[in-house]
Amino acid sequence: MSPSISIPSVAVAKQQSSDYIIIWMSHGLQTMSGWTGTGSRRQSVGTKPTSSGHSTSLQEAPSIQNPIRKVLSTLNSCGVRALLMGGQACVLYGGAEFSRDTDIAILASDENVELLRGALRRLAARRITLPPFELQYLMRGHAVHFRCYHAEAMKIRIDVMSLMRGVDPFEQLWERRQKFVIGEDEEYTALSLPDLIRAKKTQRDKDWPMIRRLIEADYVAHPDPTTQKAAFWLLESRTPGMLVELSERFRGLAASLKNVRTALGHAEAGDLAGIEAELEREAQAEREADHQYWEPLRRELEALRGLGLELEEDV
Repeated sequence: MSPSISIPSVAVAKQQSSDYIIIWMSHGLQTMSGWTGTGSRRQSVGTKPTSSGHSTSLQEAPSIQNPIRKVLSTLNSCGVRALLMGGQACVLYGGAEFSRDTDIAILASDENVELLRGALRRLAARRITLPPFELQYLMRGHAVHFRCYHAEAMKIRIDVMSLMRGVDPFEQLWERRQKFVIGEDEEYTALSLPDLIRAKKTQRDKDWPMIRRLIEADYVAHPDPTTQKAAFWLLESRTPGMLVELSERFRGLAASLKNVRTALGHAEAGDLAGIEAELEREAQAEREADHQYWEPLRRELEALRGLGLELEEDV
């Protein structure tokens, strides 16, 4: 018998590129075959999209708060070429329940930056720190930070990037983008899950538990995975017990990937302590690489502060 799943609150959303329903669950984590995950089976909730491709009316996800939806709908209506990432994308993929900030990746072009500027003006946004809102800083890898003062999006922070460490150029991200339809007609476009995972490999401690939760939620959502999906889990899961289970379930595939990820050798042997140590080594290597990446950018920001530029300004 499969372990039960405690789901205090459930919301349903449809992923456009797939033919399944993902459920967003808050709390209620249970034990799955010996590891702490989000359950053992995807729940049958709602109605699957029809084969004709017509949209199916589904419940709206309450975790996407109205102020955030105001920001996203404004970006959409202004035609900004942007992809949701960060906390809000994690909400959509089932790894988080709430995030007040909105992180987006945008195409770094003069036209798209002007479209974004128009959207930010509609949201009565102000830049709240350096660097200035200029294309050159986005193309160098800086994040530009804004705060909204529109009545329907009051104090919502928007962080904008175009270039991220270890992540492909925007055009490739756009090709792999994931669309979510919530409610009757709201559509949000986010980084694909693999790209979101790559973007989350930072020096920030909070990102690593999030990666773990995202992979666990994805595992629950796909009881009959493709080989590509199984390989993704084997290469990215950060849950020792889950890696052992995956290695048993996909023996041949796991064996073929051992040379790519050392942790899989420990998983094959059922060595949980060895897996834990290797996962920590992986995370530490990414943290160090992220620190090295951001160090020159931090120095650039310090130099800008030394020039006496305005820390805040209207868009």
